Amino acid sequence: MRTKTLAEIGTVVTGKTPSTSRRDYYGGNIPFITPNELHEGRTVTQSSKTLSESGLQSIKGSILEGTSILVGCIGWDMGNVAMTSDRCASNQQINAVTSISSEVNPAYLYYWLSTQKEYLFSIASVTRTPILSKSTFEQVKVPVPDRDVQDDVARILTGIDDQIATNVLVNENLQAMLQMLYGYWFLQFDFPDENGRPYRSSGGQMVWNDQLKREIPKGWGVASLVSNSLSEPLKPGVSLFAEKSYLATADVVGTTIKSGSRIQYETREGRANMEPVLNSVWFAKMKGSVKHLFLNDACASFIEETILSTGFVGLKCKSEAFEYIASFIASEQFEPLKDLHAHGATQQAVNNSDLENILMPVPDGGSLKKFSQLTSSIYSRFNASIIENKRLHELRDWLLPMLMNGQATMANTSKLLFT
Repeated sequence: MRTKTLAEIGTVVTGKTPSTSRRDYYGGNIPFITPNELHEGRTVTQSSKTLSESGLQSIKGSILEGTSILVGCIGWDMGNVAMTSDRCASNQQINAVTSISSEVNPAYLYYWLSTQKEYLFSIASVTRTPILSKSTFEQVKVPVPDRDVQDDVARILTGIDDQIATNVLVNENLQAMLQMLYGYWFLQFDFPDENGRPYRSSGGQMVWNDQLKREIPKGWGVASLVSNSLSEPLKPGVSLFAEKSYLATADVVGTTIKSGSRIQYETREGRANMEPVLNSVWFAKMKGSVKHLFLNDACASFIEETILSTGFVGLKCKSEAFEYIASFIASEQFEPLKDLHAHGATQQAVNNSDLENILMPVPDGGSLKKFSQLTSSIYSRFNASIIENKRLHELRDWLLPMLMNGQATMANTSKLLFT
């Protein structure tokens, strides 16, 4: 099989940061990609920082036009890869391959580079921080099979990633719907009254609560997140098992679940000591770490085969309260409250004593039941997408090296063949 260096495949561009003293260089509509955006999946379409046209022109030699492959080349997360088709720029921690030759499918190049993380580390210079220079990066040799083979590889893997992206989009819409319903019911208190009318807007009786410093519906109570009648904190400790999947907090990003690692009961690390249960809600203890799991019936297989880190707080909910507690944790108000009460000399985090300070309304039983009936199917669909994406990630990660080294190929019947 032929090989080509990255310099032969396209133009390698090292990013550059426009002068930060020039405010007029920032805040436009041109993406300015940093290593953080290389964690977001195959394609980068937006960035937390953006440039104006004048900001882009100030780093004219580093402008990316058309389809480009971006690779993180500095630091301990070196080797993260993403694609972009937008006119954009990146910072100096990224090398990009742009103006890609027609002999090479850009998606094929993206997937091949995504398998080279360890190799890129091995050729980087290391003092205090690993650095992969432009000149070294340019000489990386890429196997280049016939274009139709590249296209087959790209089509298979892109199909999997496209389904993952579709599920993510579906879940973003479901999350928006759930938060709208939560706000309507438990922030505005306009849940349906006995006549089906919005409670507060229709004159439902409200009473002042000193703990929350606001009015709540008559008959409702107030309790802390960890001392209430709706849920109870789960304690460390797991039942005997042969082998399970272990999720550290790093293996959950937002609500996305990564593959984790396989562990045995006797040799597991000390932090692998939280057992998920049905109708449980989980979040990361650490300040600034947004990681949520909402485990209902749709997660039965996940619950059965998984152990979680003690870096998570778990709340076992009554069946009729699961959706309410999950929505409270998912709300925009929760993470700032959690961070406010976090403490610690090096890594700030919360414990159960801290969580006693996070208060929430405790709805009456009828309202809880109605909210559960309204939202349970939404949470089931939400979790089904998360579990499907976890399996699709695992399938893609299993197929990727096999397709790249020729162990798996496409037959004339458009079916995969394994050698």
